[in-house]
Amino acid sequence: MALLNFKRRDATAPAPVNRQVEALLENYSIEVMPRTAEKVDDFRDLLPEGTRVYIAHIDGTAVEDMVRTAARLARDGFAVMPHFPARIIKDKVTLENWIAMYQGEAGVDQALLLAGGVSSPQGDFENSMQLMETGLFDKAGFKRLHVAGHPEGNRDIDPDGGDRNVLEALQWKQKFSERSDAQMALATQFAFDAKPIIAWADGLKAAGIDLPIHIGIAGPAKLQTLIKFAIACGVGPSLKVLQKRAMDVTKLLLPYEPTEVLAELAAHKAANPDFNITNVHFFPLGGIKGNATWAKDHGGASAVPANQI
Repeated sequence: MALLNFKRRDATAPAPVNRQVEALLENYSIEVMPRTAEKVDDFRDLLPEGTRVYIAHIDGTAVEDMVRTAARLARDGFAVMPHFPARIIKDKVTLENWIAMYQGEAGVDQALLLAGGVSSPQGDFENSMQLMETGLFDKAGFKRLHVAGHPEGNRDIDPDGGDRNVLEALQWKQKFSERSDAQMALATQFAFDAKPIIAWADGLKAAGIDLPIHIGIAGPAKLQTLIKFAIACGVGPSLKVLQKRAMDVTKLLLPYEPTEVLAELAAHKAANPDFNITNVHFFPLGGIKGNATWAKDHGGASAVPANQI
């Protein structure tokens, strides 16, 4: 009797790439902080050439450390986008000095403008709109300005849990984008459930806000780590996704991966090409190396250099 010849599957072989997810990951961006960047020997070993790298500015970090990190990444060929948190910038002179330092030492011409994580302003600025109104970014010739988006709301802006104030601010930014030479987009807080994200994005479009959305996605991490960050960052409805996973003993000890949320968003994008989520922005909460490897394994290595778009 002939023996059946079963080909043995290589357990180490990567799973086939989901082409819809690969398309959504094109031109993905990722976030670092100076202290985490110091632990990476060479970002060129991790990220596709030209990847847009946001540099998060946490209160207490010296601007010199931010600029030094920006210069290093720029030298290595990455498109650098530092945070400008309004509430920790003392005044217009300080803002102008930051811009000059970034441009002089790192050639920066793009920025993420946001209120910042502190509850009370430490100087003249309270929100990103005030930063834009200074005209300094336009004067400095910045080519791209991103502003914050919150798929699950922001109680710092709308304490009642609604979205009236957030929506008014986004409508102001939409009008600003129409009179600015800079390309603008929304870079959002991370979330774990595609359905609320899709509903939020569709709601913005219905309200006349058509800024491209770079959706925040948490990279692979331990479940406990993600729950801690989600609570600290005010992630709302989609936190239930993590809590449900925590109740499943078979998944409790396994690291979370953003496979499901990205697959659902990518499928929606494929079925609705005019969907206003255009890019993925990763928060590497479990480490940048693991996040970069996951992105590469799922097609992210095909990214077009961000400085060419």
